[in-house]
Amino acid sequence: MSTVPPPERPDDDASREASSSISDEQLDAFLRESTGGGGAPAPKEPSARARMVAARLREQDEAARRAQGSRSPGRWPRRKRKAQGPPPGTPPGWRTGPAWQEMNGTASRRRRIGAVVGVSLALALAVVAVRPSLLLDRIPGPETEAAADGASPLPAETALPTAAPGEVDAVLPTLAHPFRGSPAARWADGADAIELPEAKAVAGLTEADVKLALRRTKEFLVAANLDPEVIGGGQPDRALELLDPKAPAMLTQLRRSLRDPTRNDDPVGLFSRFDPKQVQLAGDVVRVRGHMSFAAGRPGEVKVHADYSFVYPLVRAGGDDDRVARTVVRRGLTLTLADPRKWIATQGKLIVEEYVVDTFNNECDVYDGYLHPVFPGADPTGAPPTGPAKDPYDRRQSLADVEHQGCGKVTRT
Repeated sequence: MSTVPPPERPDDDASREASSSISDEQLDAFLRESTGGGGAPAPKEPSARARMVAARLREQDEAARRAQGSRSPGRWPRRKRKAQGPPPGTPPGWRTGPAWQEMNGTASRRRRIGAVVGVSLALALAVVAVRPSLLLDRIPGPETEAAADGASPLPAETALPTAAPGEVDAVLPTLAHPFRGSPAARWADGADAIELPEAKAVAGLTEADVKLALRRTKEFLVAANLDPEVIGGGQPDRALELLDPKAPAMLTQLRRSLRDPTRNDDPVGLFSRFDPKQVQLAGDVVRVRGHMSFAAGRPGEVKVHADYSFVYPLVRAGGDDDRVARTVVRRGLTLTLADPRKWIATQGKLIVEEYVVDTFNNECDVYDGYLHPVFPGADPTGAPPTGPAKDPYDRRQSLADVEHQGCGKVTRT
């Protein structure tokens, strides 16, 4: 087993040389200069042992430099390195300025302060993301309906939702904010809310054919439910033009219902119309929420299914009453576009396969071709409701799957 020899002790000459490294004259001059300017007290002279250790360390450093200089040039190229700490062999805290641990502590405190600021900023941004009204209410400019209600617009619907919309503040709508106090405050406006899914070829039809079917379906929804003339009680001529004349039974039925509405043939099953002698639209905006999809039918057919809710804010005709009533109409319909080379059909025209409608805040058992809203504080003039109460904004169930239980009350409008 090998042993490490003890370090050599410096001889008396080296000790004396280390102890005499600072003369009395130099020490006196240093003390006079330090105390004369009113500065900090002069440092104490290092002890004889400290001077001896420093001398020995200087000798070791000098020996290391001589040994490095004896190596072959070019074998380890010299590179400048950034200083990472005090020179080797230097006693901590002596002629090195602040101790390195203290300097690192200062940097750490700065990092902690920066981290606290960063966390605070992140929390502030998160609060604004959840409640944008905290920021938007302080920005000058026109106030949107969603911002007025402290809510952000909803993303587009692509399928039936899995939950009903949450509760909102039960405040009455106004002419300036006709959708305030309802989930429709977060819905999109009019035709822009009807977004088409990406088309693809199906059932022997090309992608262009499917795009045409989707586009025609949107045109029908707009013409039947968003055309101001139709909403104001006019004839849905554009919507009827989109239907295939080679399927005459449906066209005959719809025209008869518009001319002579009955319980079994009421045009509000497909068209949103209000009696212009009684009510008119409050403003020019209708809020819309829903989605569209398509699937292959028989060879050469594509079926487009649409499920949309329309919210109409209304005031009494004549302008004597500024109270706002909202009627909600939810429609589900399936339209077919067929290849005329395979079926008796007209190019680009739609065939109504089926449709179902549910209306809310509409007088019960009135079949005159119009929808009749009930205004806040007014008593209904139609038959009393007999069905269960429903939320008109709850779109979780398909209309085809909802069993009709008669005209009921609404939990909100």
